Amino acid sequence: MIDERACRTTVMELCLAERESLRRYVASILGRDSHAVEDVVQETLLRAWQQADRIEWQDRPVRMWLFRVARNLVVDHHRRAGRAVPMGLGATELAEPDSQPDPAEQVIDRRVLVEILQRLSPAHREVVARVHLLGHAGEEVAAVLGVPVGTVKSRAHNAVRQLRAELARTDWAGVAA
Repeated sequence: MIDERACRTTVMELCLAERESLRRYVASILGRDSHAVEDVVQETLLRAWQQADRIEWQDRPVRMWLFRVARNLVVDHHRRAGRAVPMGLGATELAEPDSQPDPAEQVIDRRVLVEILQRLSPAHREVVARVHLLGHAGEEVAAVLGVPVGTVKSRAHNAVRQLRAELARTDWAGVAA
């Protein structure tokens, strides 16, 4: 038991000597959130204390171990905060190749879009539907509707601006940005 206590004391002295450099490292990743930085530093030191008697510290530099644990805790912090992209990886590396959107979210999105489209004038709604939903060229829409291309562009621009304003008013973040 004395060896275990001596080991923990020695490891904790080494860890506490690295505390400020560990705090600077975590702050460089997390930024100005001092509470989150302190949480990560304390959790890192707690894990070092818990692992003190299980790890061969003579063969493993304490500083590297602390920084690795702190980095992993920062990744966990980002995941909990809703930013599920670990450090060093982009969204493209994490995306599932055949992932499908949630059907319930699609229904809600579609319903919101239909409600807001109904608030447009029929002329604006038709241009938006043909240009943005069906992907028709402006010249093609102008020919079908029998109006100049400039009118199609103007209607499309004004309709999209109105849609964004309506989406912002309804506090729906899907397309408003």
